[in-house]
Amino acid sequence: MNAPRNRAFLKWAGGKYSLVPELLKRLPAGPELVEPFVGAGSVFLNTHYQRYVLNDINADLIQLYQIVQHRVDAFVVDARSLFCASANQKNSYLDFRQEFNATSDPYQRALLFLYLNRHGYNGLCRYNLSGKFNVPFGSYKKPYFPEAELYFFAEKAQKARFSCTSYQQVFAELSADAVVYCDPPYVPLSKTASFTSYARQGFNLDDQAQLANLAEQAQRNGHNVLISNHDTTWTRKIYQQAILHSIQVGRSISQNGAGRGKVAELFAWYSANPVPGSPSAEVLLQTAKQ
Repeated sequence: MNAPRNRAFLKWAGGKYSLVPELLKRLPAGPELVEPFVGAGSVFLNTHYQRYVLNDINADLIQLYQIVQHRVDAFVVDARSLFCASANQKNSYLDFRQEFNATSDPYQRALLFLYLNRHGYNGLCRYNLSGKFNVPFGSYKKPYFPEAELYFFAEKAQKARFSCTSYQQVFAELSADAVVYCDPPYVPLSKTASFTSYARQGFNLDDQAQLANLAEQAQRNGHNVLISNHDTTWTRKIYQQAILHSIQVGRSISQNGAGRGKVAELFAWYSANPVPGSPSAEVLLQTAKQ
């Protein structure tokens, strides 16, 4: 029987909640887990490391996490007031979105980020080229207020250090005993499959290849690195130095529910101990045969 999983308090395109059982099979033990692309934090919330380094290039996301980490009680009270019938209207949503884009106050942006995430279309996080949040209204009957999830996150976040920097910098600062899990923006399955950038900086094919190179370098330095991505000819090429395993998973984002099908997910494992008989090698050999 599978252990119960903990949900993130944010809705998230590409979130790893459904993949947690598969990831737990592949992530080795260690004192510290480093995530250069933490997203909604489902892996963080469902693993049991002594400490975490959680990074994301999205400053609004990291700012929100730090506020929840240190001020969860006040945040829950203030955020709950935005989850009411009058706020769940298109005009109200557009007003709050405009307020979010206009303010630079960290606490106010954090409150509105959660509101926009839960009331916006499909949990998308998307900015235009000017850095303005531009996700349309979601038209949900009654958006869920994730109070229990916020408190769980805040409790576990006491083991975490949050940062907002590049993935290159995260790799440059790895501690000697860190295990690394990378969940980068996925390679598009088609030329029309991607949407306007999650962050102004974007994440292009050069970044995908550079991440693979950094994983190889980290492996040579004694780190275990796991990367997830779409299973394509191109990703298999850039991850050719890794042990690869593919599974079928359901889409988390689609224009309509009927169009959500299965896609191939690829795990690229860069093992610091690939010799036969080592614990990580044995796990990898078993999962690769499944």
